[in-house]
Amino acid sequence: MAELSISRRTRRTPFTDRVIAAGVKGWTVYNHMLLPTHFGDVAAECRHLKTAVQVWDVACERQVEVRGPDAARLVQMLTPRDLRGVHPGRCLYTPMVDETGGMLNDPVTLKLAEDRWWISIADSDLLLWVKGLAYGFRLEVDVTEPDVSPLAVQGPLAETLMARVFGDRVRDIRFFRFDLFDFRGRELVIARSGYSKQGGFEIYVDGADIGPALWDALFAAGADLDVRAGCPNLIERIESGLLSYGNDMTRENTPHECGLGRFCDTATAIGCVGRDALLRVASEGPVRQIRSLAISGDPLAPCADVWPVVAGGRRVGQVTSCAWSPDFETNVAIGMIRMTHWDDGTEVTVETPEGARRATVRERPFN
Repeated sequence: MAELSISRRTRRTPFTDRVIAAGVKGWTVYNHMLLPTHFGDVAAECRHLKTAVQVWDVACERQVEVRGPDAARLVQMLTPRDLRGVHPGRCLYTPMVDETGGMLNDPVTLKLAEDRWWISIADSDLLLWVKGLAYGFRLEVDVTEPDVSPLAVQGPLAETLMARVFGDRVRDIRFFRFDLFDFRGRELVIARSGYSKQGGFEIYVDGADIGPALWDALFAAGADLDVRAGCPNLIERIESGLLSYGNDMTRENTPHECGLGRFCDTATAIGCVGRDALLRVASEGPVRQIRSLAISGDPLAPCADVWPVVAGGRRVGQVTSCAWSPDFETNVAIGMIRMTHWDDGTEVTVETPEGARRATVRERPFN
């Protein structure tokens, strides 16, 4: 493939120099920033992630900070998840929708205080939508992108490594909760979360200037743990059923089609701009929905475009993510499948670049 030309328009992160030194072999652009995609062997990196600990540069997960007297009202406008009663210290997976109920983003939202929230976004210009709502409704709120760059520590040994750097109190953080920890005089938000199912933490590095020092401290403390630089792993993500906004779902899909209905409290999420549209969807139910699939045959290359899913001579869906899984010895995939063929065990055909392949629909992910 042609190379990716990098210029000042593609922003570096506080950790980019360390990632380059670690031997990164692939990049993508995510929220106008560099995001590593692999270090040479995705399968080996997946095995290491499942057995040891990795440090990920995910500074591309930009924060949209909403701050002011109307902050809670504005954040509730964005999502059909009911945010009433949420206390500071909570992280929430929050599908965010437009006025039609279409997905705009699927971030993790952190409540720092009654009048201050961080929205840790996937790849889209959500900042502009939030600023537009704030201006259009004349809300008393500031909407900004703070100098906060997440650094993820993922894998079964993540807790051990984090405790060495931040102290044993880090072990007390519950899943999707966060607390404040000192690093060289800087107070950092640390959450038990991350874009893998292997367990770990995300450190919200407040200030680019301390990014390299934190990276170095983690590697110094984890030398005997075989700590390595890593990144969100395509194989592990698909095995775990973790969705990628812009790949597996877009503005054309509702949360219910994406299998995210459990994160929607549409009836009680008063103020959400897409509430009326989603009330109709919730009552009628989706006609298509995200499913995992096992695709037979030799290893396939990752999807660069959608692959049609057919059955009985007609199209019944599409595959949007795919990778060969050494652990499951099959091509694991994620796709949007019509209700007529989404039941567990349904046999379909996927039209791949390597030709038609038999596939089996799975109601649940592999992991």
